[in-house]
Amino acid sequence: MKHFTKRRSSLRAALLATVAVAATIGALPSRADEVTPERLLNADKEAGNWLLHHKDFSATRFSTLNEINKDNVKNLKVAWTMQLGGVEGGGIWTHGGLEGTPIVENGMMYVTDGWGSVYKIDTHGGKGTLLWKMDPKTDHDWAGAVACCGVDNRGVALWGNLVISHTLDGRLIATNKDTGQVAWQRQVANPDKGEVITGAPLIVKNMAISGVAGAEYGIRGWIAATDLSTQKEVWRTYTIPGKDDPGHETWKDDKNAAASGGGSTWVTGSYDPATNTIVWGVGNPGPDWDNEYRPGDNLYTDSSLGLDADTGKIKWHYQHTPNDPYDYDSVAENVLVDVPGPNGSTEKLALEADRNGFAYAINRTNGKFVWGLPFVKKVTWTKGLDPETGKPIEYDSSKQVQLYNASVTPSRQNKVTDICPGNMGGKNWPPTAYNPQLKLWYIPVIESCNRITVEEETPAKLKPREFWTGGGPSQPVRITGSVTAIDVTTGKVAGKHETQFPNLGGILATPDLVFSGQPSGEVVALDGKTLKKLWEFNTGGGVNAPPMTFSVDGKQYVAILVGLGGAWDKWFIDATPELKKMQPGSMLYVFAL
Repeated sequence: MKHFTKRRSSLRAALLATVAVAATIGALPSRADEVTPERLLNADKEAGNWLLHHKDFSATRFSTLNEINKDNVKNLKVAWTMQLGGVEGGGIWTHGGLEGTPIVENGMMYVTDGWGSVYKIDTHGGKGTLLWKMDPKTDHDWAGAVACCGVDNRGVALWGNLVISHTLDGRLIATNKDTGQVAWQRQVANPDKGEVITGAPLIVKNMAISGVAGAEYGIRGWIAATDLSTQKEVWRTYTIPGKDDPGHETWKDDKNAAASGGGSTWVTGSYDPATNTIVWGVGNPGPDWDNEYRPGDNLYTDSSLGLDADTGKIKWHYQHTPNDPYDYDSVAENVLVDVPGPNGSTEKLALEADRNGFAYAINRTNGKFVWGLPFVKKVTWTKGLDPETGKPIEYDSSKQVQLYNASVTPSRQNKVTDICPGNMGGKNWPPTAYNPQLKLWYIPVIESCNRITVEEETPAKLKPREFWTGGGPSQPVRITGSVTAIDVTTGKVAGKHETQFPNLGGILATPDLVFSGQPSGEVVALDGKTLKKLWEFNTGGGVNAPPMTFSVDGKQYVAILVGLGGAWDKWFIDATPELKKMQPGSMLYVFAL
């Protein structure tokens, strides 16, 4: 495996350049409506639009559009398609993939390919017309060499008359919505030390919130806010505490392990305007599997964080797997829901489907555990959760190195072992969806086990832009998946739609339907209550992105990006050998009645 440890001056110049290229294609429309903070606060009221990455600040991915429903979804057909670019590889990757969620405002769609090129598409008239493409000219080999888990970009955000996007090499770019010309850009992450950005920005007030990927390279994770008016950083909160910060005492080593402690933040978070709190998930500690290198609970890894939106100060945290030896990060989105509580009260919850195979409900005002349950069929790493704290039953706060279920826990004494779920997790980054009418939360599930081999790390092995994992996985066991529904009023599994392959794309919910896709190419619609399959279409390409829906000219559409990339076909394909025949692609599909 080739890694780049020195950067040529020409690549540095390309990365730090302040000009990107926009190609204008076709006639440009008149200036679109500006996207204000007020519109984003009320995004759920614009039923025909999809203005935020997760549809709304609560990350429900629920649309009230119901022209397409369980009675007529069997008639859903392809309305139009569009071939995109970005399939080329770079660094350690043979090709790019599509993991983004299209953003739609008043019939104008904005999508990205894996390399962060932005496409503006006019969807009026029942067809797609490409208006412009902004190519950020990312250096493929330099960025791709430290993109742990694929050439990926999960989409854009809108603010004012600008399209806000990230690039794999760590830039935040503002592009004029009308012309496709880059208005400005700034460097947010530093790939010189293994930092990249794959997630979509979250716009809160006048700020773009960015997360970072790179825990496998020994980085120190963070969440950062950029003022879109001044183009300057407002705050940067490190997910691995500094020596004078609360939580630093949870790193008990004598090797300064916190400096390379991981804690990536590569999935877009949510926002609670009522408390002015950003809720964001934090990834695994580094090195991934040698937890003896980093004794202690390793805050704030494997945690959900509540951050003050104006200052970035951590208000509360909830850690799911202290001293994680499994690579079970908690980077997933938190879905903010209100459900009836005792004595007529309302429980304000943050829901997170963790890689460790458990679904959690946390009080989003204070970070306290409410309930948790397994959403996968097989969990071997622990016997369960403590009903009061939600911590694994075996967790012992007096111990610096946690073994949990010792017989299957990777360690320096147990160097080769099988764990369930595997290190891709019971759920990875693909987003859940929540139907507030049915009170059902839908999880895209990976039903998995895999084998972990531990390698003892030492400080001498830690080098910039080189893997820092303490071992790695292999795949001796077949991996399948499901769409699993949880009743959030009871904290119980309400249904499960089994799938031949893991769910690598995510979920969309409408009043009576659930949409999802398969890495084998099928896009499906399920009954929202029973999870019975009502419709299926085979795209011919691997689905690695979540569906969304919008309306234009009074007609509802469902859109999804198709092109399998990410980590699966490089690290996990042996567990799904049938997927080896899936070819790289880069296609947008749009469906309608």
